[in-house]
Amino acid sequence: MLMAHPAVLRKLIEQYDALRIRHAEDGSPEVRRRMDDVAYTLCVSTGTRDIEAALVAARHRLADVRADDGSLLTA
Repeated sequence: MLMAHPAVLRKLIEQYDALRIRHAEDGSPEVRRRMDDVAYTLCVSTGTRDIEAALVAARHRLADVRADDGSLLTA
């Protein structure tokens, strides 16, 4: 299975967390759609089927990456 770059996973997690907060505050359909899109991308990127598993897998992958190996550099 292809693995997403750690920087991509980090950004997706940050986006999902921010959208989850926004959705809790206003519950708009637009925010929910964006949250669903990011959740889908996280699932595809981690080879999982639900967002909770995707978040666990992505965070686990990030924990395995050493900060000094250059793999967290963003483009």
